[in-house]
Amino acid sequence: MTESSVAEDFHYFSLQIPPGANQVNCNKIVIMPLKVLIMKVRGFFLTFMIVIAGVFIAVSCITDTDSGILFIPREPVIEPDYSGVTIPPNIAQLNFRILEDGVYFTIKCFSPDGRDLFSIKSKNGIVRFPSRLWTKLLTENRGRSVRFEISSINNDGKISKYIPVTLDISNERIDPYICYRLLYPGYESWSEMQIIQRSVEDFRESVIFDNRVMKNNCVNCHTFLKYDPGKFFLHVRGSLKGTYFIENKDLTRRILRTDNMTSNAVYPAWHPGGRYIVFSSNAVVQSFNMIPGKRIEVYDQTSGLVIYDSEYNKISAIEEKDTTEYMDTFPCWSPGGDYLYYCRTNQVKESFDFSKIKYNLVRKVFDQSSGLFGETEVIFKAEDIDKSVTLPSISPDGNYLVFTLHDYGTFSIWHKEADLYLLDLTNGRINRMTLNSDESESHHAWSSNGKWIVFSSKRSDGITARPYFAYFGSPDNVGKPFVLPQKDPDLYEKLAKTFNRPEFVSGKVVAGPRDFARASKDEPAYATWSETTR
Repeated sequence: MTESSVAEDFHYFSLQIPPGANQVNCNKIVIMPLKVLIMKVRGFFLTFMIVIAGVFIAVSCITDTDSGILFIPREPVIEPDYSGVTIPPNIAQLNFRILEDGVYFTIKCFSPDGRDLFSIKSKNGIVRFPSRLWTKLLTENRGRSVRFEISSINNDGKISKYIPVTLDISNERIDPYICYRLLYPGYESWSEMQIIQRSVEDFRESVIFDNRVMKNNCVNCHTFLKYDPGKFFLHVRGSLKGTYFIENKDLTRRILRTDNMTSNAVYPAWHPGGRYIVFSSNAVVQSFNMIPGKRIEVYDQTSGLVIYDSEYNKISAIEEKDTTEYMDTFPCWSPGGDYLYYCRTNQVKESFDFSKIKYNLVRKVFDQSSGLFGETEVIFKAEDIDKSVTLPSISPDGNYLVFTLHDYGTFSIWHKEADLYLLDLTNGRINRMTLNSDESESHHAWSSNGKWIVFSSKRSDGITARPYFAYFGSPDNVGKPFVLPQKDPDLYEKLAKTFNRPEFVSGKVVAGPRDFARASKDEPAYATWSETTR
């Protein structure tokens, strides 16, 4: 062991103490960290381990003896936690609840130069910002930080003040809508399932698809062509099965399965040129077990990639010259459409241990003029670190790729350990992103300007996934995540449904549930198999 100094790892705050203020014990507890002391004595290194089971230090609050105000040296606890987040200048109001004792609360907003911008009062701790006031705040403070000073009054009339909560307002806008699937977090029930579009600039939302008017069929994999609200498709499973293509309010129903395919067309990747769509064709299996925290496992028995030519309604295999049998899934195009990224593992045998299934990240070059693919290239061999890669997505500038990494398999939403990782395609570096939590992070998507990431996270309760946003400036500049704002800050506590597969959209979708119901009555167009894409 080499000689080193032990750096102090405490965090300090500064608090202005009014004249005449006294310190009082607030009974706040801090547990000191374990320290290792290394000393050099007479040319020999002696290492002393100092184990501190728990040194408790009372943190003092400050009372202004003139005003009687109690200054508490920490931020107030608010839910959702919006403290210290970076937000776009067109985001809806970040309404929240103050989780501190009190019968009356005051929230004062200050500009970066200390100007008092406005105040809000609350009797129950719920803070709702008026729309015009909020819009003005964001517009006038783009690229700057604002702070909210929160104080509470208890039953005895005593006032408590906390360290201000700060918000960083970015110059970078976010796409005005997101689209997600809303359903109960069960295993097999299709009883109530919707595709919702929600404005992130305010609280307006509308239903695109509702399975209650589609004979309770399952719906999944809503996919947009380059964020276009007028061009998208989704899969319906059940008696009204098919892939429904939407161009504004014109809907067509197609059956994208032939006898040459192992299963239905499942996970999609729409080529940016608009003509081709690559699908994985997966035979998906669910299994249940008694392992704590691993009640369900979803995995593929077989899977492969096919390419669909939407112009001619034809499906072709993506040829693989390697004689090894593989399972391929989760395709993803590069922004220019020259590369197809996807996840690959060896084909499982008849009897196998699904905890041994490890997917790697690979890609193929694609010739847009001929519709042909090149050889497979391994980009990240996750099996070498005993992990599995799923859900790749590439930034609009083509420089970065986010993927989900977990212990095994492909269904990351059921894996508590699933985290988001960032691959820098310019130098090959891979890093665990700072936006992760102790619960599952799964599906993710980039905004059209590449400055925001939306992702599903179960960090609130380990059961229901919520859509979180994070600013992306660079690999070293990723903002603290914040949940999709709601008009009612208690909504997530009341709503038992999960938000699945959030996607950014550049505008409002005009198609609605009745349009799908009408299209379901039309005779579907069956895709045909072709040996080549030409």
